[in-house]
Amino acid sequence: MSEHETTSSSTSPAVGRALDILLHLASRSGPVQAGALARDLCIPRSSAYHILSVLVDRGFVSYVPKEQAYGLGVSSFEIGSAYLRHEPLERLARPILRSVAHRLGQTVHLGILYGAETVYLLKERPPTGQGSDVDVALVTDIGVRLPAHLTASGRSILAHAGEAQLRALFPRPGSLVTRTGKGPRSLSELRTLLERDRERGWSEEIELVSEGLRSIGVAAFDHNERPVAAFSSTWSRHYSRHDADHVREVLQQEAARLTAAVSGRAPSGPAGGRGAQGPVLGDGSSTHAA
Repeated sequence: MSEHETTSSSTSPAVGRALDILLHLASRSGPVQAGALARDLCIPRSSAYHILSVLVDRGFVSYVPKEQAYGLGVSSFEIGSAYLRHEPLERLARPILRSVAHRLGQTVHLGILYGAETVYLLKERPPTGQGSDVDVALVTDIGVRLPAHLTASGRSILAHAGEAQLRALFPRPGSLVTRTGKGPRSLSELRTLLERDRERGWSEEIELVSEGLRSIGVAAFDHNERPVAAFSSTWSRHYSRHDADHVREVLQQEAARLTAAVSGRAPSGPAGGRGAQGPVLGDGSSTHAA
């Protein structure tokens, strides 16, 4: 038997089963027990446990002891985020982001989740002469990373993460760092914030990233109703061209456009027809961001 034939007959089935497990976990809203995985995917239980063990070691799957079940891990998030950083999403989002900046007269960003951080992919300034002094004060850059639990864009994505994903991203109290001395200090506090954000369909932070600034973020979704990115805008908490409700409405409308552009669907539920429609705005700034 040739080396190629050996690989095809022995390795490929295991690789295929591992991918089937990842896809199955991605389609579920919460952790899944190994027995249910084996049954649903018609995989021998011994094989399922072995594959899960390897995936856990590599970080693609996380184990939730309390439920004795499995969910997607940080490595799965990183693979998905790496794909989203490529041209298709950016090409679709760029004209929408330009529209947001024009309507608000404020600098806006497109961000994604990368592990436990918000990474900013795109930045759009308002037309010349339309922006405020606050816009000039923002020091922002594409590629900047900030703790996702502190940013409006990051929280708008995290609001739709399952318990297993949250525990994998924030395994210890020390994982929840602060920048201004404000923000959630425990997973329980973060979970409470995320539940509220998920119900209303948008996220907001006030002086969690930078003193004197506030941000609103709204997520965009794929065909599985999972967030793929977010739009966000940051402004002075003491001055704004518009009130917060107007900023939120514009972000929600434009985020819904990105969801439609990627053939996505907003989650069903109280927020499904409102804020949970758009891309997560990522305020990417080296010192100020959403």
